[in-house]
Amino acid sequence: MATVHLRIGDLVWGKLGRYPPWPGKIVSPPKDLKKPRGKKCHFVKFFGTEDHAWIKVEQLKPYHPHKEEMIKINKGKRFQQAVDAVEDFLKKSKGKEQNAEGKGDSKGKKTPKKPLKILDEDDEDLSALRDPSEKPVKDDPHFHHFLLSQSEKPASSMEPISKRLKIIEEDTASTSIQAADSTAINGSITPTDKRIGFLGLGLMGSGIVSNLLKMGHVVTVWNRTAEKCDLFIQEGARLGRTPAEVASMCDITFSCVSDPKAARDLVLGPSGVLQGIRPGKCYVEMSTVDPETITELSQLVTSRGGRFLEAPVAGSQQLSNDGMLVILAAGDRTVYEDCSSCFQAMGKTSFFLGEAGNAARMMLILNMVQGSFMATIAEGLTLAQATGQSQQTFLDILCQGQMASTFVDQKCQNILQGNFKPDYYLKHIQKDLRLAISMGDMANHPTPMAAAANEVYKRAKALDQSDNDISAVYRAYIH
Repeated sequence: MATVHLRIGDLVWGKLGRYPPWPGKIVSPPKDLKKPRGKKCHFVKFFGTEDHAWIKVEQLKPYHPHKEEMIKINKGKRFQQAVDAVEDFLKKSKGKEQNAEGKGDSKGKKTPKKPLKILDEDDEDLSALRDPSEKPVKDDPHFHHFLLSQSEKPASSMEPISKRLKIIEEDTASTSIQAADSTAINGSITPTDKRIGFLGLGLMGSGIVSNLLKMGHVVTVWNRTAEKCDLFIQEGARLGRTPAEVASMCDITFSCVSDPKAARDLVLGPSGVLQGIRPGKCYVEMSTVDPETITELSQLVTSRGGRFLEAPVAGSQQLSNDGMLVILAAGDRTVYEDCSSCFQAMGKTSFFLGEAGNAARMMLILNMVQGSFMATIAEGLTLAQATGQSQQTFLDILCQGQMASTFVDQKCQNILQGNFKPDYYLKHIQKDLRLAISMGDMANHPTPMAAAANEVYKRAKALDQSDNDISAVYRAYIH
């Protein structure tokens, strides 16, 4: 982007790293905040969010001249909401200007605009430049969590976090459960002072860690492929050399890996978690695995005096990036409470389901339903094509009925566009179907729909679709 000359109060399109431009307004930073060293940048408040960030001047474009261009290349509900927020702001500003013109000053003149001022690191009194119509940024209770350098801001910055922590307590006298809500308003999360460790930076783990850091948590990371840690180190994370070292250094260590074998290896392998567990250390298994694996890991951790919680997550890479996962927790209730700020940072809702193993069971059931549903949708799309019907019309009708959902719309659109970039790996949903069927066998409960869907996903895997999105199950029907 070409360098532009802008001032406080200007509306702009700000580009954060590799993510699309987003509408914002240049505002004054708080008085005690220094801008990043060596960077010519402006402090931008983004519309439709509670986010603020330093943006390099070459990553900024004036709002009005580039509006049509940006609307054409950017799509999505949140983006449209942000543009609508700009338009509302402009209408209100126009009304204020008309009122001001009607009243005028004592000499009948308009109040002149502020002179152009590019904020430099040597500026001593930035408060003098503050737009009087702008609420002081430092009054935002969670503002400091958004002060990232321009190049590392995650996609999740495009949505304010207004979420609730739902606690479901098991009634020991019966199998019934009761719910109690506790709302974290507009992302005003007070991060725990406990040291957090995180093992596994895949599709889900990466978004989770970004949100933990954004909300002010102290996080130490480890990943089997060490290069994946680099971005998070730049964002302020610390680096752990081994899982054992992370577990030893941190009060609460989370892990999020691909399957039961990976989960066991992480704990029991060379320099594994178990070697770093000491009395009082907490281990939280977020991987989607079978209940038997959870029971085994729980016993291993507690045998060393550690505290164990399982907390698999329902969602996708995008929901992980957005901090809008659904967390299913079970095990040590005190660990669950200690993880409160972490769960608020990474998810919109958190459920506590009682003893260890219950969350694994519930997660497998949820993913069994999701996987079977995706296979059925793909079957419907291919049958529509085979019978001479328009697949797009089928989708349009589907999205106007009772089955309408963001999931259906996004997955079907991806299929029609031939876009199978993974949001949730096909191989992982097939693994979950297999584990759910096995769980049904152990409970002597039939799972014929899941079994049929599982065969379709196995066919897709045989067609080299394992590392594509779950919507690539569509290809099993056309080959």
